[in-house]
Amino acid sequence: MKILIAEDTKDLNHAVGVLLTHEGYDVDQVYDGQEALDLILTTGYDAIILDIMMPRLDGISVLTTLRERNIMTPVMLLTAKADVDDRVAGLDAGADDYLPKPFAMKELLARIRAMIRRGGDYSSDKLIYAGLCLNGDDLSLSSGNTVRLSIKEYELMRELMLNPERPLTMAHILEKVWKSEQDIGDEAVWLYISYLKNKLRSVVSPVVILGEKEGPFTLTHE
Repeated sequence: MKILIAEDTKDLNHAVGVLLTHEGYDVDQVYDGQEALDLILTTGYDAIILDIMMPRLDGISVLTTLRERNIMTPVMLLTAKADVDDRVAGLDAGADDYLPKPFAMKELLARIRAMIRRGGDYSSDKLIYAGLCLNGDDLSLSSGNTVRLSIKEYELMRELMLNPERPLTMAHILEKVWKSEQDIGDEAVWLYISYLKNKLRSVVSPVVILGEKEGPFTLTHE
C-alpha cells in the first residue's frame, strides 16, 4: 500500500512517516501542496494525507484539483482547526475523512486502515432504484446526469438504496455507515444527507431523500 503525506510541519511529517513505514506502508513525504499535486498526478497512491494549511498550494486546492480530474483516491485532511467551517470546506471539496490536530497516532492508523478498506470494497457494486444508478466501480451516481461521490457519500447512498422507502434512523446510519469511528455524531450524518440531496438534484433524478436534520431519512421517488 502506497501513501502520500503532505504536511509542512517537518517534525509531524517525519513522525507520521516513521509510523506508517513501521506499519508496512510505502510512504512518500512532501512539505507543500504543489509538490503533493505534482506527485499525485504522476504516481498512483492508495491513500493521501493532506494538511489544509501548506505553502504554495493549500490542501483544499489540491483536493479540488484531484476531484475535478476524477482522481478518486481516498483523501484524509489534517487541520489545526476543529471548527465546523473547516470540516465543511474539506468535505465539500471531496475529502473522505478529516482529523483535527493534535491527534493520537493510533487513531490516525485506524482511520487510514478504514479509509483504504472502504476504497476497495465496492468495485463490483451496482444498485438501481427508480432510474437512479449507483456504481461502485467509479463511485458515481447517475440519472439524467452523472456526478462523482466521495467514499463516505457513496457508503451513505448505498445504505439508502439498499433500503428504499424505509425510514432509517440516525442510529442505524451511524452503525452501518460510520461503524466504530469515533467522534462522529448526528451533525456529520446530516451534513452528508445534505450533500446527497444536492447531488440528486444535480443528476436530475426523481429520487429524493425525505427527512429533516434529526432524521429519520427515507429514500423514495416523486
